[in-house]
Amino acid sequence: MKINYQLELDKIIKENQKEGKVPTLLLHSCCAPCSTYVLEYLSQYFKIYLYYYNPNIYPISEYHFREKEQEDLINKLEVINKIEFVKARFEPMEYYGAVKGYEKEKEGGKRCEICFELRLREAAEKAKELGLDYFTTTLSISPHKNSQTLNQIGHMLEETSGVKYLYSDFKKKNGFKRSVELTSQFDMYRQDYCGCIFSLNESKERNQGIN
Repeated sequence: MKINYQLELDKIIKENQKEGKVPTLLLHSCCAPCSTYVLEYLSQYFKIYLYYYNPNIYPISEYHFREKEQEDLINKLEVINKIEFVKARFEPMEYYGAVKGYEKEKEGGKRCEICFELRLREAAEKAKELGLDYFTTTLSISPHKNSQTLNQIGHMLEETSGVKYLYSDFKKKNGFKRSVELTSQFDMYRQDYCGCIFSLNESKERNQGIN
């Protein structure tokens, strides 16, 4: 049975508000455009530490471009609680080692699940290191990402890390639509592939098919 993870998030927010809490949150961000709405929304209820950990990004110039755009966005957003940008290491061999044997999988398959877990595991470890209350990811805002899978991974990592996972499905409440509006408002680059070399190649194939 599918779980409505937006309702689960609503419950957590209400409980914290009832207790007068503004918890700390490690927010893993996959890219600046996807983080726009999520930061606007969650900054009302959490003190956010944004963690841009994405060893899957290819090529390296794309990684640094996306990282800078993420940092620039934080400075542009007017939010209730200040957002801290937490620098992450970029070690693509971690990603290639993790997905070895799944290189030919189509986007959205097992290779992507491994990538989700890799990035969320790092987020959980960083949240634990910083002593934060929760961790989560912006990934569920994408219509192409399975929120059930993402939240199941998050739940598993909550149990192993001891840091609470913030359940979410940010595409709900017109979250994706709002992210598109904000991306346009801030004149941001919205990439046409997820980030890895495999998604880049699939994107090129699709574009060639159109042409």
